[in-house]
Amino acid sequence: MLTVASAAIGAAGTRPDSTASEVTAYDLGHQGLLGLLAFVVFGASVPLAIWAATVYRRQRKLGVTAPGAAIGLAGGVLSAASLAVSGLVTWTAAQAADPAAPAVARALTSFAFATGGPGFVVPLALLIAGVAVPAVFLHLLPRWVSIAGLVLAVVAVLATFALLTPALYPLIPIGRFGGLLWLVLISVLLPHDRHQVR
Repeated sequence: MLTVASAAIGAAGTRPDSTASEVTAYDLGHQGLLGLLAFVVFGASVPLAIWAATVYRRQRKLGVTAPGAAIGLAGGVLSAASLAVSGLVTWTAAQAADPAAPAVARALTSFAFATGGPGFVVPLALLIAGVAVPAVFLHLLPRWVSIAGLVLAVVAVLATFALLTPALYPLIPIGRFGGLLWLVLISVLLPHDRHQVR
């Protein structure tokens, strides 16, 4: 919910290829909106960290002893931390907007994009894979759900290359929103104990 809200709030904002002067002008004219965006993005990091810890504990209860569960937890913590940093940097950009220092505005916006884009989506792939891979071997989820998770994890990992070319920027929202929808589905389908495993 908060991630969707952040996308809606930031839809009209600057892009990674915006010039320093464009970023500065936007930041100066939308400080309140940027503050709200920062609050929402930062806020979204908290339930993600809680979800990762909760699912890790559930996996252990279900008998997952392979490293996948721990990898998933690490990915969840890293993605939540990246999201939190992105929100805080966005807040800083709103406070520090200065027409005399457009390079600072550009740097802060790039940092917010990097942490909230690839920096968030790539660790999210670890979280997804950390749930999907054990689920395949232990039959914890319908097979199509596990396979869909693995596909999303691969797409999200490939978003790393968005740091090298803007042509791969579309992988970021696919990994972000596809991944988060998958996590919602897992919240419903993942058994609570071994007695529920089919």
